[in-house]
Amino acid sequence: MKLRTAFVAAALAATALLSGCSAADDAPRPAPAAAPGAYADVNGLHMYYEVHGTPTAQPPLVLLHGALSGIGTDFGQLIPELSKTRQVIAVEQQAHGRTADIDRPLRTPQMAEDTVALLHQLGVQRADIFGYSMGAGVALEISLKHPELVRKQVLAAGGLDANAMHPGLLDGLAGLQPEMLHGSPFYNDYMKNAPRPEDFPRLVARVKDHDQNALPVFAAAAVRQITAPTLTVIGDSDVVRPEHAVEMFRLFGGGIMGDTPAGLPNAQLAILPGTSHVTLVHRPELLLPIIPAFLEAPAQDVR
Repeated sequence: MKLRTAFVAAALAATALLSGCSAADDAPRPAPAAAPGAYADVNGLHMYYEVHGTPTAQPPLVLLHGALSGIGTDFGQLIPELSKTRQVIAVEQQAHGRTADIDRPLRTPQMAEDTVALLHQLGVQRADIFGYSMGAGVALEISLKHPELVRKQVLAAGGLDANAMHPGLLDGLAGLQPEMLHGSPFYNDYMKNAPRPEDFPRLVARVKDHDQNALPVFAAAAVRQITAPTLTVIGDSDVVRPEHAVEMFRLFGGGIMGDTPAGLPNAQLAILPGTSHVTLVHRPELLLPIIPAFLEAPAQDVR
């Protein structure tokens, strides 16, 4: 599910983003992140996070961004509404946004452990998690390794392995160069927010290394054991194949007939119309009715 950079490298190569103009440029720009945010020292990382809204009876909602991105880049249009009804905690992973890189590879299991350590520092024992692209992989890793922490999860534009993607989309990754992203929202937001803006080439190198050498593979048998209710979301023109999203939906317990005494399953599937991988998080008019409804719905005892 850590397919973000592979997605972005290939999806960006297939779109005008590589020439400095992406589909996201045509979408409304994210609102500035709330200041000041805060830092926590976890696993040798000086990790940036933001807390929006106030605690409620519901557990907090944790937002996990995609590769090359940050909180505002991916969630700027969603946080103001999501935080009206619950507390929202958004983090920036190693080498991304306001979290500077350190001397270790970028790996999905490590990002998951960093996130869990941060949540424990904040006193969070139970949370809902919304992961987008790379963040969906981190969310799934947390659900597998720390199931006691996850009440519900939203996995947006992610997959179980490289087979999630349309054939050939990984081919352009080796040729991705930092300057190809100059002028994109990813580059502009990094220049604005990073503690060391000159490290942008290092960020690109980190995510290329991850996707070329350490794409996670989530075994179907393990995923099938996850009991946290799961909403799988892709765009209808995503780099994730619709068939793969349906496969994930079934592994989480979906794809059954709901008009039975057992009722609807805990798994849900949403395919957003007219939506690409890059633009998925820039469709608040589609996401905001779906995500709160899923998080607030009572879980069914069907698994």
